[in-house]
Amino acid sequence: MNQPDRLLKPGTLWPTLLERTAHAREHRAILSIPTTPEVIEQSGMAFQVRVITALAMKAMTTGAQPNANPFLPYDPDLFVAEVSQTHVALLNKFNVVDHHLVIVTRSFEPQEALLTRQDCAALLICLAEIDGLGFYNAGPAAGASQRHKHLQLIPLPASTEPRLPIEPLLRSVQMAGATGTVPGLPFLHAYAPMDPEWIDQRRDGASSLLACYHSLLRAVGWSVEAMPGGSAPSAPYNLLLTRQWLLLVPRSEENFEGISINALGFAGALLVKDAAQLAILRKQGPMTALQRVALPREA
Repeated sequence: MNQPDRLLKPGTLWPTLLERTAHAREHRAILSIPTTPEVIEQSGMAFQVRVITALAMKAMTTGAQPNANPFLPYDPDLFVAEVSQTHVALLNKFNVVDHHLVIVTRSFEPQEALLTRQDCAALLICLAEIDGLGFYNAGPAAGASQRHKHLQLIPLPASTEPRLPIEPLLRSVQMAGATGTVPGLPFLHAYAPMDPEWIDQRRDGASSLLACYHSLLRAVGWSVEAMPGGSAPSAPYNLLLTRQWLLLVPRSEENFEGISINALGFAGALLVKDAAQLAILRKQGPMTALQRVALPREA
């Protein structure tokens, strides 16, 4: 399937995604997880907390295959498109948000590895087609559930304001250089604006995005230099990006009081297993949870 004439054509990803979603549902290849939404406000953010229903939790547990690699080979019923020579787009088998895309390397690469220019190119191809939130969970401590390198993209609503709970905080960002910080976030992070020209496929946006990503890593104190015989070692972190901005958050651990947190948590969207976990977030606050699983912000 890795032939140039089969690669994704501009303007076709969204209709193809709709078609493949219908196919996957017909063949019961995906499980859309019903949830009960709840809003919890803290520190200027209206967090969206979703509680997984007991039936969906059981289906997710019984459907999971520990230590298996679902991307090599991938389920053909989950296939969406040949994004590039190095990446394919698949449907997320267990999706809370409709049309959740997983952008997967064709060959195995570890999820802890630094992103490459090819990763950036594949993500930008999809982001040019779908205005959404892209994210990368770098390692298990950052909420990654699979070892095979994959990025993710979820569509954002066009009519809702703000489109993500974190966006009101981003309005207070004042840039003094290529990277900055968000005043309302009480943990170590780095922020940068996204140049709209990067998603223009006539330009080399992938190299520019890669350079920006490296600047975010350096801003939190990490090296991006490759070691002899391999890529640079990477501590766990979450990367989030839209057509307007990027945010990188180093991680210290995956869970807060048993609640798993991935990149979506730092956008303001959290998922809990039951009412007991919801009560914990109500009592302690979602921002407190994020602060506990991230590294401390320097004074």
